[in-house]
Amino acid sequence: MISSVELRRVAAFSDLQDDQIEWFLSHVQEVFLHAGDAFVQQGDPADWMFIFLEGLFQWRGEFGGETVSLPAQAGDVSGVFPFSRMKRFTVTGRALTVGRLIKFPAALFSELIQRMPELTTRLVGMMSDRIREGTRIEQQRDRLVSLGKLSAGLAHELNNPASAAKRATDQMRYTLAKMRRANSELWRQPLDDSSKARIEEVEASLLQSGETPLDGLALSDLEERLDSILRSHWHSDSWEMSAALAKCNMTPDTLTSLLAHLDSSTARAALVRIAASADLSSLLKAIEGSTARISDLVRTVKEYTYMDQAPVQDVDVVRSLETTLDTLAHSLQPGIKVQRAYEPVPLLVNTVGTELNQVWTNIIENAIDAMPGGGELRVRAFCENDYVVVEIGDTGPGIPPEVKPYIFDPFFTTKGVGEGTGLGLNTVQTIVKKHGGNIQVSSKPGDTRFQVWLPWADPIEFGKRLNTEPREHSKTPIKS
Repeated sequence: MISSVELRRVAAFSDLQDDQIEWFLSHVQEVFLHAGDAFVQQGDPADWMFIFLEGLFQWRGEFGGETVSLPAQAGDVSGVFPFSRMKRFTVTGRALTVGRLIKFPAALFSELIQRMPELTTRLVGMMSDRIREGTRIEQQRDRLVSLGKLSAGLAHELNNPASAAKRATDQMRYTLAKMRRANSELWRQPLDDSSKARIEEVEASLLQSGETPLDGLALSDLEERLDSILRSHWHSDSWEMSAALAKCNMTPDTLTSLLAHLDSSTARAALVRIAASADLSSLLKAIEGSTARISDLVRTVKEYTYMDQAPVQDVDVVRSLETTLDTLAHSLQPGIKVQRAYEPVPLLVNTVGTELNQVWTNIIENAIDAMPGGGELRVRAFCENDYVVVEIGDTGPGIPPEVKPYIFDPFFTTKGVGEGTGLGLNTVQTIVKKHGGNIQVSSKPGDTRFQVWLPWADPIEFGKRLNTEPREHSKTPIKS
């Protein structure tokens, strides 16, 4: 039988009165465990509070699709506490070593509250700490999940231009080798100044034309016409050369004129050089476009994370929204159309930029998830009184009326196991309230809207800017 001296070694009981200790011990059950023994199973009724006396223990369960383990040791108090709403244990408790514990029945909590008010206060504090720690762990996991999704999307977005640039550089090596061979052939030909000038003129005109590339049918028709001209001048590889010349938009008249000035061998080398020059120019443009896209992605990430910027600053809400949309571009299915409606004045909010982006990210991701078959994502920003208002809407099925009152509750989620932690909208609400704002939601089938209201950074200054030129993304406001 456990003694009062042993129970007082547990911090929560160390200074309690003797009669309280005696009453408590008269209602506990002592349990001896071997390593691996379970003292409670996941799903069991939450009927016991546990006080660990000897050994090492572990709580283990599934949270958000992941297995989480929490250690416990001699001196810890765990299980269900007074005022807890837990009905069943969500984890399994096991002994990691030979151990000993006592358990107190939850059925006697009402009497415990009356007889041991000081212990009750301590137990409520422990429960609060446990809730905070659980919330912190879930929030950290939620951030890591979001970071993983953004990283995966960024990797995908970076891979496309990087692969395109690599393909272009590989093709450039082949094209440069072909141009060197053509140049070597030309140098061996007896070219007069007039012929050199004609070759350079044709090459320069093709490189500087800036014409839109031909589509499939027009390109095929041009190839046939160029091929016919080349065959008439006894060029054996006319099909390959005609394809290269058509690709750089050489006209039949230009080709006929050039062949009239040059002999067969000189003409062939000149045409190979011209086609290679045009191909190199096209490849360089492809590399420029790919590297520009990579640079834009890096800029977007820096803006999204507010890298190298002050933590708290006046944040342009529209720019913040656009940065978030760019960051989430990989999540926008082809069937989702984005509609923007931004008021043409600077909408600034004094805030932590990364937190504001987290608000937009969570709401927009929920909107995207609500439209798996496609729809409209509506993003609107405007000013009302002394507030900046951001409205994000979708054309999904809507939020069920029985669910709507709970969407901002921590750990509440309608998603499947492993798909959501239930902290997304709770985090949104926490951030918005932290900045002196509020969030409202209206929902019906085909029209769900979240409105975030945040105080203007300087409403007086905004009043002076009402004649500001419209923003690049400004469009007709979305009608209610």
